[in-house]
Amino acid sequence: MKRHLPPLNALRAFEAAARLGRMTAAADELSVTPGAISRQVLQLESSMGVRLFEGPKSRPQLTNAAKALLPALSAALDQIEAAVRAVSDEDHGTLDISCFSTFTVKWLIPRLYHFNALHPDIEIRLSAAERPADIARERYDLVIAVDDAKDADSIEVRPLFPEWLGPVLAPSLAARVKLRKPADVAGKPLLHTKTRSNAWQMWSESLGRTLAPRPGPEFEHYYFTLEAAIAGLGICIAPWHLVIDDIRSGRLIAPLGFQPSGYQYVAKRLRQPNKRLDRFCAWLLLQAQETPSPQNPD
Repeated sequence: MKRHLPPLNALRAFEAAARLGRMTAAADELSVTPGAISRQVLQLESSMGVRLFEGPKSRPQLTNAAKALLPALSAALDQIEAAVRAVSDEDHGTLDISCFSTFTVKWLIPRLYHFNALHPDIEIRLSAAERPADIARERYDLVIAVDDAKDADSIEVRPLFPEWLGPVLAPSLAARVKLRKPADVAGKPLLHTKTRSNAWQMWSESLGRTLAPRPGPEFEHYYFTLEAAIAGLGICIAPWHLVIDDIRSGRLIAPLGFQPSGYQYVAKRLRQPNKRLDRFCAWLLLQAQETPSPQNPD
């Protein structure tokens, strides 16, 4: 019997837009323009004879018909994807990885050459984020994030390493400000990061102290703050794993050491077969194990 289905591209466009909640997000995922997503959704609405979105274009809402269609359509596309993967050459292809932007720049990218040398036919496509990505909703193969213990049973969580925080600064600034004990940070030029505005408070609390907030330059991302510290503009509270290379090279020093923050970095993946992802996870876990702790930096 002949199947009577709307165009597959229109179904994919609607599923992505409905799942992600925005036409622009769907366009990014499918590598097309937002206009193309809108046209595909209109085509699907015309084919089905029902409205799927309502409300203003800036904040479209799903209609009842769309809410009924989305779960079955997402499940069907997941099944198609799994079937295609099962018969594909799993030594070749792309993995979509999401992680925090500074983690990407300072920890992951400097190590990726090793994975590329081992698996030249597996392409790693990185997406930088300032918030933890929803692995199921946003269709990533792997998300590197801070463990929040709120994951569904369908998600496998693999621990990487605990986070350690400590003040770091350029040697030139250290020669002038003389940090010998935690109390010495009082009155010194402190740098802040918008995405981690509580970093100084977390560090002081880890020492059982209360640090009075001190205004200072605030930067949008951690890697901007770290570059400002390297340039001698002030003292930054930084996670150890982000400054290992800078400390080893002498660009930064950490005269007060590092304290555990209580955070744990983890890798999250869906519980479904993926040999390419198995290879990347095995490599990632080994890299995490080989990352020295601040107590044993060598």
